[in-house]
Amino acid sequence: MVKYSETEVFNMYELMQVGDHSYYIDCPAKIGVYTENGTDAYLIDSGSDKDAGRKIKQILEQHNWHLKAILNTHSNADHIGGNRYLHTQTGCRIYAPGIECDFTRHPLLEPSFLYGGFPPDELRHKFLMAQESDAEYLTENVLPAGMSIIKLPGHFFDMVGYRDADDVVYLADCLSSKETLEKYQIGFIYDVESYLSTLEMVKTLSARMFVPAHAPASGSIAPLAQTNIDKVHEIAEKIIGLCRTPSGFEHILQQLFIGYGLTMTAEQYVLVGSTVRSYLSWLKDTGRMTVRFEDSMMLWECIY
Repeated sequence: MVKYSETEVFNMYELMQVGDHSYYIDCPAKIGVYTENGTDAYLIDSGSDKDAGRKIKQILEQHNWHLKAILNTHSNADHIGGNRYLHTQTGCRIYAPGIECDFTRHPLLEPSFLYGGFPPDELRHKFLMAQESDAEYLTENVLPAGMSIIKLPGHFFDMVGYRDADDVVYLADCLSSKETLEKYQIGFIYDVESYLSTLEMVKTLSARMFVPAHAPASGSIAPLAQTNIDKVHEIAEKIIGLCRTPSGFEHILQQLFIGYGLTMTAEQYVLVGSTVRSYLSWLKDTGRMTVRFEDSMMLWECIY
């Protein structure tokens, strides 16, 4: 879940070849393209909206590729936003893993989950809520020959990546570039423990090329994975420091925004807020935090 300016988006959507049959479209959330039999194409994700879908369709038509299926990595709106347009235009199948499939079918679930109730209209827009698309549950047997699924839980519920027959690995949102981390500081995480485990696993991978959604494609991924791991522990320590005196969630969130120089908006409130709640749960479950209730307030306190 990374937001780009209109200028940045305008300058993107260039097709980059990284294997005999493997490509990615350089755009706000990189889109993988794998070709089969010279004519059939599989997309890995579909961009943020109908406009992204149009740009993707133009690229496919320029190369005389028939879109056979979209293989979604997860259900964040910037990865499934082009699904509906491309399905309507091409008749392609759409696949998504586990719970991600349900969110893709019912995208109101994303802002509702983030907000913790029915979301106000400031949260019901394309950045957090894609158009509905008729997704089917992802299984190994729908993949092109030589492609496999890599489980990447943590950033979102059942997120996956893919390794194709050219040994190109598409890593979705399991890590961010150094520049993105410096700009946004607190990247979205649903399950911190799973996220760290995923990054430790990613550090051990080898491939011809790695294509993360929000970082440059590279033949080496371990150093960037470690940078993301270090950032998680940095944020955790800041939260622990804020809870040396029992503190409510809103105070913790406020101090993180101030400390990192972040700007509070409705979107940032739910994205960072949901992530901070996940950090608090992880710290409590690992014995570093406890909760108490005083004056009808839930207070978080670190354990010395």
